[in-house]
Amino acid sequence: MFLVFAVLVGLIPVIPAVVYVMRNGKTSPSQAVARMVSGFNGFNLLVGMMAGGLGLVWLASPSGALAAGAAQTGTVDQYATLAAALSTGLACIGAGIAVGGSGAAAVGATAEKPESFGRSLIFVGLSEGIAIYGLIISFLVLP
Repeated sequence: MFLVFAVLVGLIPVIPAVVYVMRNGKTSPSQAVARMVSGFNGFNLLVGMMAGGLGLVWLASPSGALAAGAAQTGTVDQYATLAAALSTGLACIGAGIAVGGSGAAAVGATAEKPESFGRSLIFVGLSEGIAIYGLIISFLVLP
């Protein structure tokens, strides 16, 4: 199962790259392929840095602390964990949609009238607050 998940995660950046090459490959195919390859190199660098950091944390963790964490017993309410994950995830999706709409309107309003920047920034901040509210709810749900 882990191998299937790893392959699917590895294929995620391929989809936009194929779309990019199909769009820009007709006008300048060599430049489109060169940009795609440099983008993959940047992605691979980020993945390598994350894997290196994870390996460093894994190697630096004392085995006694890991064993003590596994030996602790307690009841975990799966529904509370699910509720916390759903409240945070759905709130962040809603905040992203709200910031997308209000951010685009804020940029347009600021371009036409620069003194409206402060007001539009307040509206964008209010829409970002939706994610914080979801996070607060998940903290309240978890024991």
